[in-house]
Amino acid sequence: MIKAVIFDLDNTLIDFMTMKKLSCDAAISAMIGAGLNVDKEKATKELFKLYDKYGLEKKTIFQKFLKKVAKRIDYEVLASGIVAYRRVRTGFLEPYPHVVDVLFELKRRGIKLAIVSDAPRLKAWIRLVSMKINHLFDAVVTFDDTKEMKPSTMPFRFAFRKLKVKPRECLMVGDRPERDIKGAKKLGMLTCFAKYGNPKAKASEADYEINDIKELLEIIE
Repeated sequence: MIKAVIFDLDNTLIDFMTMKKLSCDAAISAMIGAGLNVDKEKATKELFKLYDKYGLEKKTIFQKFLKKVAKRIDYEVLASGIVAYRRVRTGFLEPYPHVVDVLFELKRRGIKLAIVSDAPRLKAWIRLVSMKINHLFDAVVTFDDTKEMKPSTMPFRFAFRKLKVKPRECLMVGDRPERDIKGAKKLGMLTCFAKYGNPKAKASEADYEINDIKELLEIIE
């Protein structure tokens, strides 16, 4: 019997990559407007190469970007990019369709809910609060809680202790087979691949696959 559902956050509850791309597009346009002399398309590719190298949560990514493309940091240009990025990011922080309805229905059924995310603690909480769903979770586990990233079992074990449930009583829902699904399976959890968040993945090896989060309600039944 499933007593708890543990969700990944980015690209499972929120369309993180679309938000990231739109925010970066706005940032680069603003930096060009402030005097950065670069081709926008090439600059975008360079920025995402840096994200690939340093991670999508790197705080100083725009500083590294300016050093890469302009060989120096112009703080007016930097500030212009950061302000534009934050403005678009804040406006786009919305959950996927049906997320809120599904979370409320799971709570109504007495299912415990948790987040296990590789994001830093503050950023994870900002996303949850911005989407106005923070109050629906019984536990929120972030990178800062264990200093381990999925597929390590540590974040999952941390969640079990907070929820007071056993692994076999939990369903893990995530978009990254190599992290979310693999890590959960190590502990004997049921797993569900959020295909809508990662449509290019070829094989998830999850117990379930869903194209819309509302399909979770059938699985729980």
